[in-house]
Parts: sequence; C-alpha cells; structure tokens
Amino acid sequence: METIKGKNILVIGATGGIGKEAIKLLASSGANLFITGRNESLLQSTVSDLKIDASQYFVGDLTITENVTKLKDAYFAKYNTIDVLINASGIGIIKNMDQLSETEFLQTLMINLFSPYLIIRAFLPAMKEAKKGLMIHVPGVLGKVPMAGAAAYSASKYGLVGMLQSIREEIKRTDIRITNIFMGGVDSPFWDNIDLRVQRDKMITSEEAAKAIWFLCQQPTSGVISEMVLQPFNHQAI
Repeated sequence: METIKGKNILVIGATGGIGKEAIKLLASSGANLFITGRNESLLQSTVSDLKIDASQYFVGDLTITENVTKLKDAYFAKYNTIDVLINASGIGIIKNMDQLSETEFLQTLMINLFSPYLIIRAFLPAMKEAKKGLMIHVPGVLGKVPMAGAAAYSASKYGLVGMLQSIREEIKRTDIRITNIFMGGVDSPFWDNIDLRVQRDKMITSEEAAKAIWFLCQQPTSGVISEMVLQPFNHQAI
C-alpha cells in the first residue's frame, strides 16, 4: 500500500460529515492538506480544530467558475503538485417529481455534476503533466441504483459516473487513477434537511465512511480500485 505521509491532498466538501472525518484521518497520517467548503463557519471550525494554516483552505461556492479558478490559484500557491483529489461534496433533495421544482433540480445538477466538472477541468492538467494522480469521488449508491423521490439526485450522480468513465478513457495511457465509492445510508448532516423517515441508527457512521476514503488514498500504484461499495448491512441496495 502507498503511504499518505507527505502527499499533497485536496479535499472538496470539508464541511460535510464524511469530509470532516476524512480530513482528521488524513492529517493524522501526515498528509499535506488543502481543504475547501461552502459554509464558512463550519470550515473555520474544522480549520481551528485541526490547526490548519490559512494558506491551506478556501471558502467558496464551487459551482461558480471564478471561484474554482481562485481555488486552483490558492492551491498551487501552496503546493506545486496534486497527488490526490477527494470530492466528498454534494447535495441531496429527495422529492417526488411532481413536487420537485426547477430550481431544486438545477441546484442538484450544479452542485453534484457541474461543480465536479469545473474542479476536474481545473486540476486534471497538473495530473496530466505529472502523468500520475488519484481522484476519489463519492457518487453514492443512488449513482447505481435509483430510488423513488431521487430523480434529481440520481440524475446528477448517474451523470457524474458517466463523466468519470469517459475521463478514464482519456487518461488510460497515464498513471492517473479514478476511484468511485458508492456509499449508501451514511449517518451524516446530509439527512438533516431531508423530509424522509430513515433509521439513522442503522446507517454507516461518518467515521467509518471516512475510513474507506482514507484506505482508498493508500491503494497501490500497480493497480487501481475502480469502485468500492459501502452500505449498511441491513439495507443493501447493490
């Protein structure tokens, strides 16, 4: 397995439950971190808890092209290379189609699909120049198996998976690797604003989900874990 120590790792979605726990593990393993999130107060809390330097984080809405450019500039002002890009950011709106507004549908696509496009477009050239790197994305099980009320979410995640599969074909003559982790039922703030009766006590904990990402950062350079599925034992959709 590859060591995390000394690797330059960018974490998108540092203010989410999974992202924050992953950052703790990566920091304790000696990674050189750069983190970003939309919520300034939550990001500042993470920065304070982990004693992250002001040059190692960026606050901004990454559905806006200019903000992604600023993120790229801030990142490369700190580090010359990028070894691992982790995108743990996302939004979930669970509503039946006849109750789903245009604004909600487009917001889901913007955060879950358009933002990853902007981020990959910004950071892939550096990986191509180095001819190596690792990108980890979190489509969730609804990027493989749809669910009633998840039309917007599944559309965005199926789109993300398709985009990443296409990018794999573009980079297959390099040592750049793409890993998708399909998580289902993680007890995180993701569910706080979703009007759906769920048994959070039977879900995977954010800490265990983060451990999966931490593990994937260490996959050997001689191979690639293209996909990982992590779901509650009592609710296996795949």
